[in-house]
Amino acid sequence: MFIGELSRRTGVSTRGLRYYEEQGLLRPQRRPSGYREFDESDTATVRRIRILLAAGLNTELIREVLPCMADEGSILAPTCEEMAQDLQREHNRLSHSIEQLQAARTMLGMIIHAGRSA
Repeated sequence: MFIGELSRRTGVSTRGLRYYEEQGLLRPQRRPSGYREFDESDTATVRRIRILLAAGLNTELIREVLPCMADEGSILAPTCEEMAQDLQREHNRLSHSIEQLQAARTMLGMIIHAGRSA
């Protein structure tokens, strides 16, 4: 299938699909005319990419873990132990970032509240 059809099937813009290709997340075949030709399996790959992006992973990490991800219903599961460890490290990093953001939000709320009572 061509890029337009993959875009329609996945809801990802053609620009987004080209970006995934640039990042090494998709590897379409090239016709002699230069057109990209995607396999049926690329639809599932794009779905996995979208899930991993929504989970907060960057494209570099997605490129590493994507080969070791399996569909488990509506979610993904790591199939390689080392990838599970990488994902746990990313989970810990995100948790720390969330804690910092919550502390900043609390401080900002206190500043706003203090300004209203003055």
